Amino acid sequence: MPLLPKILDALAYVSRACGFETVNSFPAGHAYARTHWNPAYFDIASDLKPDAIERSLCESIANTPTVFAHIANPTPRMQRALLGVIEARVRRSCGNPVDLMALLINAYASPHTQEAIPGLRARIAQSAHEDLAARSRDLLHFLGGMHSAFDVIEAQA
Repeated sequence: MPLLPKILDALAYVSRACGFETVNSFPAGHAYARTHWNPAYFDIASDLKPDAIERSLCESIANTPTVFAHIANPTPRMQRALLGVIEARVRRSCGNPVDLMALLINAYASPHTQEAIPGLRARIAQSAHEDLAARSRDLLHFLGGMHSAFDVIEAQA
């Protein structure tokens, strides 16, 4: 019987190495090791490198932004992917994207979420006493005033 656990361990190792399993976080020791996601929404093969994992998650966010809700402690790159979708909605004059802004605001409830834009956490904390629509407008105004590499949001809410 002592041989059975060793065989199971070897099969598990081969399964992970071949990418047959899905992962739900970055490897231990990675800069974003606290970031994890619900594997039911993201099919990330276990043999991918961390950069490919993050790129895949960002593509998922760009295609279906509501999956951002299933990521705990999103990386700055993931947040920028969501900000890109928000920017596109505002540019198309689809109104105030309160639903997406709420996802971003909720992500900053964790102290382990790293800022994608300097001052973003402080601005979210300043509006904590307001309702979601007001927080969303305030955050859109803040982002509209930023001079970032890709002009996060230029339109007024």
